[in-house]
Amino acid sequence: MKPSSRWKKRPEHSTWGDFGPDDQLGRLNLLTAEKVLEGIREVQTGQTFCLSLPLDLPGGTGMNPRRPAPTLAATRRGEHANMTYPLSRDDARLTDIICDDTVTLALQYSTQWDSLAHMGQWFDVEGNGEPEMVFYNGYRAGSDIVGETDYRIGCGCAQGCHLGAKALGIENMAKHGLQGRAVMIDIKKHFGIGRFAFGYQHLAQILEADRIAIRQGDMVCFRTGMDDAIYQMAGKPDMDYLNSHFAGLDGSDPALRQWVEESGVVALLADNPAVEILPSRPLNDSFYPSHPLHDLCLFRLGVYLGELWHMSELADWLSVHQRHAFLLTAPPLRLPGAVGSPATPIATV
Repeated sequence: MKPSSRWKKRPEHSTWGDFGPDDQLGRLNLLTAEKVLEGIREVQTGQTFCLSLPLDLPGGTGMNPRRPAPTLAATRRGEHANMTYPLSRDDARLTDIICDDTVTLALQYSTQWDSLAHMGQWFDVEGNGEPEMVFYNGYRAGSDIVGETDYRIGCGCAQGCHLGAKALGIENMAKHGLQGRAVMIDIKKHFGIGRFAFGYQHLAQILEADRIAIRQGDMVCFRTGMDDAIYQMAGKPDMDYLNSHFAGLDGSDPALRQWVEESGVVALLADNPAVEILPSRPLNDSFYPSHPLHDLCLFRLGVYLGELWHMSELADWLSVHQRHAFLLTAPPLRLPGAVGSPATPIATV
């Protein structure tokens, strides 16, 4: 652990400082060239699977009222829409027809990555008894991650500051690269599609039954079956059904939290909207995070979360062929300052 100018005290069960005082990658540091080669060595057939839902799914705002569905529009050519636009309008000698569009997009609407700037906590980084709003490795709200409102002091604006993540943004993931060995944990195959909190005892049962070895630097996928349900609902999600079915990781399970910490995994990926089951059980009787797995992964360990991934087609293929590991390639957008990103992951088997 290397000391940092941003904090004197780090949270328990964290990797703050382990990868350097100014680290912004967290466990992504463990996704090394050797881990890429490990992933490549899992490729036997060259067949690929797209692990992304269509970007307009789940549809509507029932799953998250703050994230509207994407809207496409044509760019403009003066007063005209630049879609199926014949350039002969401008010069009769030209034969080209142009299409060009733009999108308004909530970056975490569909298949997505959470960056380490997505969720922080109140924590006493100075050890003076005064909690502050901080993120992984002690990066601060208001200076390193800047919103429109500075809620620390009740100011109504950000005083002209550049908005977004000056540290821990999604561009750090993109620049490093997201490619390596990944493993599928098929919850649906072993436990069905009933709603329950998936803890370490369930994980251990699957690892033993399927003879799965998870190694440091791996990315771990969890298939619950929710992706198939969302796909079949075709943009009109039945939230009553989705909220009463399908597992989520139990972020309050001490044994599961210990496994995440000790396993050295880089990312936890699921086909549900949060990876963990919500609402969660409180970790204690006083102050606790609403999203305990997000707290452990994003805030403490620097482990990345991927949500609403399309796992089922790949999981079924792996089951038929009695395989579990594959090469995963899953870069986010290289969008400076963003705290999340759509993803179009590709699994190669």
